[in-house]
Amino acid sequence: MLQSLTIQNYALISQLEIDFPAGFSVITGETGAGKSIILGALGLILGQRADAKYIQQGKEKCLIEGVFDISSYRLETFFREKDWEYDPQTCILRREIWSSGKSRAFINDSPAGLNDLKELGAFLIDIHSQHQNLLLADNHFQLQVLDVLSQNKDLKNEYLAAYKEYTVAGKKLKDLKEKIAAQRTEEDYARFQFNQLDEARLQAGEQTLLEQEAEMLSHVEEIKSGLYRIEQLLSADETGIVSSLKDALNQAQSLQKIYTASEEITERLQTAYLDLKDLYREVASRQEMLEFNPERLQEVNTRLDLIYSLQQKHRLTSVEELITLRDRLDEQIREIDNSGEELAQLEKIKAAAYAQVLQSAGTLSQVRQEAARQLEKQLVEKVSLLGMPHMRFTVRLLQKEQPDSTGQDEVVYLFSANKNGELKPVAQTASGGEISRLMLGIKALIAGAMALPAIIFDEIDVGVSGEIAGKMGDIMRQMGKEIQVIAISHLPQIAAKGESQFFVYKEENNNLTESHIRRLSKEERVKEIAQMLSGAKLTDAAIENAKELLKE
Repeated sequence: MLQSLTIQNYALISQLEIDFPAGFSVITGETGAGKSIILGALGLILGQRADAKYIQQGKEKCLIEGVFDISSYRLETFFREKDWEYDPQTCILRREIWSSGKSRAFINDSPAGLNDLKELGAFLIDIHSQHQNLLLADNHFQLQVLDVLSQNKDLKNEYLAAYKEYTVAGKKLKDLKEKIAAQRTEEDYARFQFNQLDEARLQAGEQTLLEQEAEMLSHVEEIKSGLYRIEQLLSADETGIVSSLKDALNQAQSLQKIYTASEEITERLQTAYLDLKDLYREVASRQEMLEFNPERLQEVNTRLDLIYSLQQKHRLTSVEELITLRDRLDEQIREIDNSGEELAQLEKIKAAAYAQVLQSAGTLSQVRQEAARQLEKQLVEKVSLLGMPHMRFTVRLLQKEQPDSTGQDEVVYLFSANKNGELKPVAQTASGGEISRLMLGIKALIAGAMALPAIIFDEIDVGVSGEIAGKMGDIMRQMGKEIQVIAISHLPQIAAKGESQFFVYKEENNNLTESHIRRLSKEERVKEIAQMLSGAKLTDAAIENAKELLKE
């Protein structure tokens, strides 16, 4: 329940601190006194977006803080998951809004985001404002009411899991079909490209070897001439390098007997002589073997022309890239060839998932049907007492062509205020006052099931008065025995039903208009309710009437 609310520098409120009791409380006051400002401030700590224009002029920031008792609502696990401090008797939500537009939020002094406030606020309090009466005509809200009454959370989770599997399978199937369709349009060209590359029998590294061979074959005579000259320099009988080394070696060997240091010289000359002699033989062999081969040159150039042509066609620069492209095309063609089998498998998975969705949706529908009959009976019992003794109310569950995330049920609330009137959708037949009474009845039925600590009714009594207003007050007072109920009202019949009453008023101080709120004593309540009854002039009859209302 909401224990207290503190507001500083917000709109017409400079400083406000108010404690709320359990049970049924009523907030009254003249139009424009600031009741909606208090609700707006409360909405800020429940995650509504802030606007710096509501900060009082000349103030740097405004602050709103709400203290809640959540000891009966098993939220410890939720707090632990969020890594917030858990104090069941004192849960503090605080919001600070700065004139610069900056906003900060805290939950038990831990920094929090707006989504955190909204998520926690959904467990704490339900603010029912006038525009929410329009929800009664909304099919999604109508379905939510049935789900709350049927307590089908586990069934809904099971259905959502099945529906998620179905949508995932459907997306995979759709993506595969689109992929296959795209591949089919390119299939012939892809096969042509692959065959051309496959027939080329490309080998990694061959381009470099072929280019080197082509260069060599194109300069055979020049190479032979160079090798011949090397051979001559090495092997000439008297002037050749090999012959000169041989003479030097013989000379070094002859010095060994008289000059020991010549041993090293001999070894080095021996090594050089043998190496150059071997080199001479290799050069001679290469020179003899090397011949101009125009057929091989033509063959190499033809191969290179094919490689260059493929590179230019595919805008690639190497044989390795061509091989990668060939392999990718091969994989694409294999996918096309095997797509029928994969498609059939995905269709089978989707069909199985859809069958599970229908089964879960059917179970959900049965539970909702039971909740619909319960809602029809209990709502008529409650609302018929509010000046509609002959009202009729029916919940019609239709089946959607295709299930969606909520199931397969389309809900329509049908209503008639008269015994013989035609049942029509609520939005088409119910007046504003009738919708207010219907919504109060529905809220009374689902408040306990939703396990909310508190509910606030902002002028839910629009369109009603007199005895009917009193009976609406009775319903809210009865609700107050199970949860905290706060009603903002202009009707004395409802104000008198409150276990406590708060009065909102404005004061002028130094040319500054400020809103205040205070809890009324028993004597003050008599006077306030009498004022609500009589209007501008307070009469003795009004005071007596107020006392009678409070006795009731």
